[in-house]
Amino acid sequence: MSKYSWEEFKTGVYYYQGNRSPNAAEKDEKGYSPAWLHHKGRNKHHFEYWIDVSGPKDNWKLIGVKMPVNYLAEMVMDRIAASKIYQGKNYTDASPYLYFSRNRDVLTMHPETKAELNKILLMLKEQGEKKTFAYIRKILRDGDY
Repeated sequence: MSKYSWEEFKTGVYYYQGNRSPNAAEKDEKGYSPAWLHHKGRNKHHFEYWIDVSGPKDNWKLIGVKMPVNYLAEMVMDRIAASKIYQGKNYTDASPYLYFSRNRDVLTMHPETKAELNKILLMLKEQGEKKTFAYIRKILRDGDY
């Protein structure tokens, strides 16, 4: 529902392009996106919500916290939906994996979450939605990944 807040909605209207996130266009112009900061800080299906600082007091660094399985599942669905919307008729089951692969190595994400996301998106690419969604239902039933 946060997308309907004024902070996010106005960016969606002003920067709408149809083929990528309005937040990306806002970042291009401003160097950051207040709408994105608002959104990822309120929506637990974004891995950025799960970033914290940790370590010795004089050497803190950003770390990824393992996402609960329900938010991981939501993140996968969000990535699929965004890929379908932005790529339209060019979408394939490989699209979310290819998008993730472009910057996977530099993301601040918990190693287990990153590995599981990679596994699920690769499964989607290679085996399709039916098998992938069955696997997601299984890990949701199991309560962990």
